[in-house]
Amino acid sequence: MIKKTLFTILLSITLISNSYSAGSSSGGEGDGPKTKTNYEKAVKFIKSAKKHEKKGKTDKAQSSYEKALKLLLKSNNKKPNKPDTLNYLGFTSRKLGDFENGEKYYLQGLAINPYHIGINEYLGELYVATNRHNLAVERLEILKGCDCKEYDDLKAIIAGEKVSKY
Repeated sequence: MIKKTLFTILLSITLISNSYSAGSSSGGEGDGPKTKTNYEKAVKFIKSAKKHEKKGKTDKAQSSYEKALKLLLKSNNKKPNKPDTLNYLGFTSRKLGDFENGEKYYLQGLAINPYHIGINEYLGELYVATNRHNLAVERLEILKGCDCKEYDDLKAIIAGEKVSKY
């Protein structure tokens, strides 16, 4: 009985000790840095690209969108069919001038989640950019009840107003 209790205590101490050392060196939870996913890295590049666009630094923005697109493709290959990933795949493709693939990604995301706010807004923007106003209005109708900024932004874009997205 004493040996069994002593063994249990030693085993517990060993497990606790190993979990602390593993946590700090592996980048897991605790004090060590957490490894970012490809999706999280891509979002960071997208935010950077938007800031570059706002400052008129289009070459830097394009470079950031290209990096984000590569990371999003990797993320989608690893964990396919996540609406948020497909939304940003559509967004970065559109920002890089690839409206055809942008639309494909948006539509793929809507097939999974037809009411995804970001996809509906960005797809509406794509439709405005490609002179398909009636389809942009359909996206706006889906956003109508969301009481969200995306509805107001798309409504302004459809009306031809300049919208600050930053």
